[in-house]
Amino acid sequence: MTGKSKTNLVRSDFRRLLLLLGIILLASSCLAAGKFNILFIATDDMNCDLSCYGHRVVRTPHLDQLAARGTRFDRAYCQFPLCSPSRSSLMTGLRPDRTQVFDLKKHFRTALPDVITLPQLFRTNGYFAARVGKVYHYGVPGDIGTSGLDDPASWDRIVNPRGRDKAEENRLTNYTPKRGLGSSLSFLPADGPDEEQTDGIGATETIRLLEANKDRAFFIACGFYRPHCPYVSPKQYFERIPFEQVRMPEIPASFLDTVPKPAVTFTTPWPWFGVNETQARKAKQAYWAAIAFVDAQVGRLLDALDRLRLADKTIVVFWSDNGYHLGELGLWKKQSLFENSARVPLIVAAPGQKAKGQGCWRTVELLDLYPTLADLCRLTPQHKLAGQSLRPLLDDPQAAWDKPAFTQVWRGGFPGYSVRTERWRYTEWDDGKKGAQLYDYQTDPEEEHNLAEHPPYAQTAAQLKGLVRTNWQTRYRPPAAAGPATGKGGKTENTETRRE
Repeated sequence: MTGKSKTNLVRSDFRRLLLLLGIILLASSCLAAGKFNILFIATDDMNCDLSCYGHRVVRTPHLDQLAARGTRFDRAYCQFPLCSPSRSSLMTGLRPDRTQVFDLKKHFRTALPDVITLPQLFRTNGYFAARVGKVYHYGVPGDIGTSGLDDPASWDRIVNPRGRDKAEENRLTNYTPKRGLGSSLSFLPADGPDEEQTDGIGATETIRLLEANKDRAFFIACGFYRPHCPYVSPKQYFERIPFEQVRMPEIPASFLDTVPKPAVTFTTPWPWFGVNETQARKAKQAYWAAIAFVDAQVGRLLDALDRLRLADKTIVVFWSDNGYHLGELGLWKKQSLFENSARVPLIVAAPGQKAKGQGCWRTVELLDLYPTLADLCRLTPQHKLAGQSLRPLLDDPQAAWDKPAFTQVWRGGFPGYSVRTERWRYTEWDDGKKGAQLYDYQTDPEEEHNLAEHPPYAQTAAQLKGLVRTNWQTRYRPPAAAGPATGKGGKTENTETRRE
């Protein structure tokens, strides 16, 4: 090779190196500028019974993988433990008293016709916005395959999957036939592969959207319907939950004597909607199987991100609209202000975050997601948000953070308001006229000892009561008929029974 040829080869290699460096710098500048995609994964009625949260029976390897990529929030709380109020709050970034959604029928645009929702903010800033499945409220299983209470202004594209789980409802085992399917203890170990189930179809359609839009900025939301009842998943997921490992917790003998009546009226008859222990265990096994099924669909989405080389420029958020009781304290499902109803799984994985694979014990709320994603992507919300960006906690899970979490419910004509700090939960019913609750999670994580009336804790109760009053001092009060309706004998009727 001549000297001239060598010189040309060196120059050519140098130009390639400069081009490669330019590409790297361009990618880095895009990340620094917050030009991220969003994969927004919602699940329905999922509690924190996940292996990444320390559960010993339910294995969720794909959610564990996501948590290893980002931050697992160990004290994350919904604003209203019922599907539509919770989702309306998260998607608008406003508390339920602003959205005025307290049931499963009212749409938030009735009260806020011009509000810019979270995906709508991205859409108006040039992002492609799409929804697959349940993101806003759907009645489950009644509305599967429809748009439910969707918000057309939020999306460029919508997909409403419908699978064999909907077609095979006649095969369900139902231990509570007097309740609507949407509020029942019913289940089915289904035949066929994952891809024939509604959530399997949803994962497939989401992957297609990722493939079609991999070269443009996107906000793609995938809403899974499980583990919401009926608890349906392919048989293999039932096999992963050994029945002998499914146990019901003991109920303190004096529990009902320690709490105000409104605290437990959502589980009627108490305990466990009147089913026996074996039936309760089988329903619990089915619920856990549905969690494992959802985890597998999340794995398919994460694999697609990796295959399409989108992982390093996509923020992935995984959340549930509310928590879920599975027999503890005799309770089942949601609509309570106890921990397992208000607490939700929340995982955020953002490219470039300084801390990864850590749990965060700060007290956060679902409505913090709107300001967080806007912050990470350098977008300016068009209205004042009630939440606070979690960005500092993504970089340092132990960063200073003194924001409590507020959750509410309605019992016919009166509210229940609850505040959660890192140590305490204080709840009062009808401004305290119908009772109060106080729990110290350092000494009583199972919420078995109500300290609200104990003199040594009077100062703590007063301080927390002050937080409740400050948060709801200008609250909107819905008509007496809003929220769960009061039936004969003053018993609370579950609104999901009527709609779903």
